[in-house]
Formats: sequence, C-alpha cells, structure tokens
Amino acid sequence: MKIGIANDHRGYKLKTKLIPYLLKKGYEVEDYGALSTESVDYPDYGIALGEKVRDKEVDFGIAICGSGIGISIACNKVKGVRCAKVDNTREAKLSRLDNDANIIALNEKMHVFEAKDILDVFLNTKYQKEERFQRRIDKITKYEEQ
Repeated sequence: MKIGIANDHRGYKLKTKLIPYLLKKGYEVEDYGALSTESVDYPDYGIALGEKVRDKEVDFGIAICGSGIGISIACNKVKGVRCAKVDNTREAKLSRLDNDANIIALNEKMHVFEAKDILDVFLNTKYQKEERFQRRIDKITKYEEQ
C-alpha cells in the first residue's frame, strides 16, 4: 500500500517520527513536504496531498498541521477527497467504516505512540459499504459535481 504524507512546519516533527514507522510496517511512503520547521502555508501541502489521493497516485493520505483542522479543510477542497480530522482510534475506525475517508488529519501535539495507533486503525479498517453509508457518500459526491 502506498501512503502519501504532507504537513506544514508545525507538523514536520511528528511526520519525521511516523515515516520510519510506516516504512517498517511495509508501506511505501511518499513525502510531499514540508521538509523543515520553516514557516509555510498548510493549504499548499493539504491541496497537493488531496490531488495525489484523487489521482490515485497514493492509496491513502496522512495530513499533519498544528491542529489538524486547517490542513483537513484544505484537503477537503479537492473533489473526491474525504479527509477526517481525528483525535483517537475510535474516530479513525469510524472515519473508514462509515465515511470511507481516504485522508486522515492529525494535530502536531499528538503523542507519537497515539498517532501510530491511530494510523494502524485507519490503514487497516475497511469501508463497510452498507447502503446507508454509501447513500451519504453519494450525496457528498453529487454536491461536488454541481
């Protein structure tokens, strides 16, 4: 599985701890920046990650910024992206089961062990494809097409 990861300057340190973990787990990882703690604008990185997911260059995305909120908003501006800002494993699981999220957004203050647990759940949970969930996703997709 190929994972894309992007961050702003505040998410850089957490990203540098997560990439080796993902590689050790056997994932292929594409790093779309930022590549330092020098101040950058999170929309540039969130939108770029969203485009990579939309174009199926990666299977899933991981987005990290100070709160996780701004970069998730940026990712969600890309048609076909369903980015979920999550804070725990329950939210990570539900984002996949019910919403078929394809990008997960994390905040940079999250402890690395917690972030690893969240990623494990997110990347190993399959969308359950129940009619009620698909109906809701279809409504979002239809709105994007207007």
